[in-house]
Amino acid sequence: MILGFDLDSPLICEGIIGDGCGGGRLFFVRDNQLRAYDPQSKEETFLLGEVLQAKSISKAGCKIFIECAEEQILFDLSLMAKITSEI
Repeated sequence: MILGFDLDSPLICEGIIGDGCGGGRLFFVRDNQLRAYDPQSKEETFLLGEVLQAKSISKAGCKIFIECAEEQILFDLSLMAKITSEI
């Protein structure tokens, strides 16, 4: 556990250093928002709102994938852009 973050939670994922954008940060969904946490600066950054009924989050390279009850969200960190597709 890192400062109150349960790394086994399906709504938290780690950015791997050297794997594109956001290496070393934690990405998580809380209060219908996608946020990033930097353990070095201990700062949280808001990335995206309206993340409704999130079930899981994962990251590969600069892309964050969020599975929600009614949509799949792809958030591109390099573009700071959201792409959705309804289920």
